[in-house]
Amino acid sequence: MRICVAQLDFHIGHFEQNTQKMLDAIQVAKDQKADLVCFSELATCGYPPRDFLEFNDFISRSNASIDRLAKAADTIAVVVGGPAVNPVVEGKDLYNAAYFLYEGEIKQVFRKALLPTYDVFDEYRYFEPGHSFTTLDFKGVRLAITICEDLWNLGNENPLYTICPMDELMPAKPQVMINISASPFAWDHAEERIHVLKANVERYRLPLFYVNHCGAQTELLFDGGSLIFSPDGMVHDELPYFKEAIRTYELSDVIAGGIQHEQSKDKNQLIHDGLVMGIGDYFRKLGFKKAILGLSGGIDSALSTVLAVRALGKENVRVLLMPSPFSSQHSVDDARALAENLGIHYDIIPIQSVYASYLDTFKPYFNDLPFNVTEENIQARIRGMLLMGFSNKFGHILLNTTNKSEMAVGYGTLYGDLCGGLSVIGDVYKTEVFALCKWINAEAEIIPWNTINKPPSAELRPNQKDSDSLPEYDILDPILYQYIEKTQGPQEIIAQGFDEKTVLRILRLVNINEFKRHQTAPVLRVSAKAFGMGRRMPIVAKYLN
Repeated sequence: MRICVAQLDFHIGHFEQNTQKMLDAIQVAKDQKADLVCFSELATCGYPPRDFLEFNDFISRSNASIDRLAKAADTIAVVVGGPAVNPVVEGKDLYNAAYFLYEGEIKQVFRKALLPTYDVFDEYRYFEPGHSFTTLDFKGVRLAITICEDLWNLGNENPLYTICPMDELMPAKPQVMINISASPFAWDHAEERIHVLKANVERYRLPLFYVNHCGAQTELLFDGGSLIFSPDGMVHDELPYFKEAIRTYELSDVIAGGIQHEQSKDKNQLIHDGLVMGIGDYFRKLGFKKAILGLSGGIDSALSTVLAVRALGKENVRVLLMPSPFSSQHSVDDARALAENLGIHYDIIPIQSVYASYLDTFKPYFNDLPFNVTEENIQARIRGMLLMGFSNKFGHILLNTTNKSEMAVGYGTLYGDLCGGLSVIGDVYKTEVFALCKWINAEAEIIPWNTINKPPSAELRPNQKDSDSLPEYDILDPILYQYIEKTQGPQEIIAQGFDEKTVLRILRLVNINEFKRHQTAPVLRVSAKAFGMGRRMPIVAKYLN
């Protein structure tokens, strides 16, 4: 038997495009002499469809897609994910299902048993868990077909669940495992995914064909990396990250083993490629082409600009350089040098006169109150207004350039530098920003080295440095990581050797700035715990404040 894995980028709710993409892939699989082609979880409608699942019309269109795919499944079988209507009154209206299509019809429907409801997942809101477990015989081979999370409770050890689907299927003596998935990207998740799938293969001694979604759905990135395991637990093949791919495998070759091929797991490469894909898909799926950014000469805007150019093309990226009375000449020079290195359009719009006008307007009301964060924020908001003006006038989408460290502690101005339709590096800590920029410059200087090497500064007051009011980033970021990603409390973090006053201050800053994060652009997710849909914190809580 020849089994084809079709790793594709689907668009939520774009049924015509999704269906046509799968019909084209079915033809490719036929050309590759495949007997069976597998698509990912909820491929008909895209993942995650969220409350669209509550619309009857949405489900009807998904069902129509299944019908079209069934007609194409004539001489080839198709496994495809889609919502399935619950035929009984009890329980929720839908199942998260895998359809087995062959000879022009639906032969069998498999229902996902384990419904993740944590982090970015909310499947139990919409779906009824499957309770029956059956295999399917196809061309003399007995298949065990599962959906994503169904393989993540190996041996019933996951405390979130009370059943292990593969344990339930094993009495039927399956010969091949097929798992269709929509597993979101985090830079360290690929290794964990391989570990879990390998453990399944070693437990059941069966070959595994695992097909994963790729592409971006706003903030959620899907890296692909579909896997084929030999029954000895070796990775027979791993498909590319962040790219569509269609590959066919001879089952006997997979069973024989002896070949091992995996993709690189370099952290900088993964984050870079994920962000480039995320920007590109956001624009493509929303029908946008052009982006605008504020380019300050600092490292965050420099990295965001490089990523935008690689995602959209230099002809589609425009930047504004907006020096204030406190901007250094070297920052302007660095920003100009980067724009010229990238070959992008840039405009220099000094904001001194606009800033002075604001100060004159406020003077009768502010009286002689001293300069403070108010005047700093006015500069940021002038820049935000200019960028939004260009965005409206020319149809550019403004990209936000705030990093995760700044978002965490509130070092961003609402309606100023926090403006934007998409947060490019809001899930990348400052230390990771430095590492990415150095990685980008490994073969040639793209980002001016002065931008990377100079002390970080917002340049909103004379001789300002980030370290004036924050710990150095190599101290700050590990504390933030322990609190945000690892959900460690203050005493647990202090016990790791961090200064008590510093820890308590930083955690307080994170908590009191939740209101800002609720008002900012969606953040491209590259870590295990990004700000946004996967981290749900109350705004008015009193914890460590």
